[in-house]
Amino acid sequence: MLDLRQIRRIVDVALDEDAPQGDLTGEVFVPAEAVATADLVAREEGVFAGADVFRVAMTAIDPRVEVDLAVRDGERFAAGSRLATVHGAARAVLRCERIALNLVQRMCGIATLTARYVAAAGPDVRVTDTRKTTPGLRALERHAVRCGGGHNHRHDLSAAVMAKDNHLALVDDVTEAIRAARARLPHTVHLEVEVDRLDQIEPVLAGGVDTIMLDNFTLEDLRRGVEIVAGRALVEASGGVDLDTIGAIARTGVDLISVGALTHAARNLDL
Repeated sequence: MLDLRQIRRIVDVALDEDAPQGDLTGEVFVPAEAVATADLVAREEGVFAGADVFRVAMTAIDPRVEVDLAVRDGERFAAGSRLATVHGAARAVLRCERIALNLVQRMCGIATLTARYVAAAGPDVRVTDTRKTTPGLRALERHAVRCGGGHNHRHDLSAAVMAKDNHLALVDDVTEAIRAARARLPHTVHLEVEVDRLDQIEPVLAGGVDTIMLDNFTLEDLRRGVEIVAGRALVEASGGVDLDTIGAIARTGVDLISVGALTHAARNLDL
């Protein structure tokens, strides 16, 4: 579940950016006593994400605004569907509508794209996001990935140890570096290491890792990598993943496929 405090912080920043001194148009064109009713309607099919975000955004100026949601997070909808109805003071509705739309369109786009990747991968592999998120919006974007049936990778740099090629380039002995890292870590911390060649797998496994990432491997090398690991760690595939390739990657036997495109390449849905 999303933390409402996170949502409010994001909405407050967005409102301050969009109307730091109020909505001048609303103040001069819309009578103070005017009441408005508006529908959130889908112009294309998709997967919904952002129910709490829409509600918080639409009530940020006036908590008396009523928000009636017709769909739940993770629910599919058709083009033309009414997703929500808003009723309340017209000035408050007009001031908040763009912020609410921007955030929910973004989240629905991510959820819809994620659902396509999950379907293409099949049921035997976990599709995860990455840290390639929009600064400031990670909580919302990662929630949207979950709404689409995907999973989240480590939330931030303090959530787990993940040594990539740039880290490994700075150590002389990978096995000893991993062992030394493991000795310093609490037993609850997950340790993952990225490799980009088959001959790196055994030295990394010898150090003791929870997950090994096979980065930009060919399909043949992915299959061989899974055989070498032989259940001694989780195997994650990364790099070169798109809707055309993810099915074949999943069939190599990897446990996880991380896809940066879930967040960095998603198109906002038209709502």
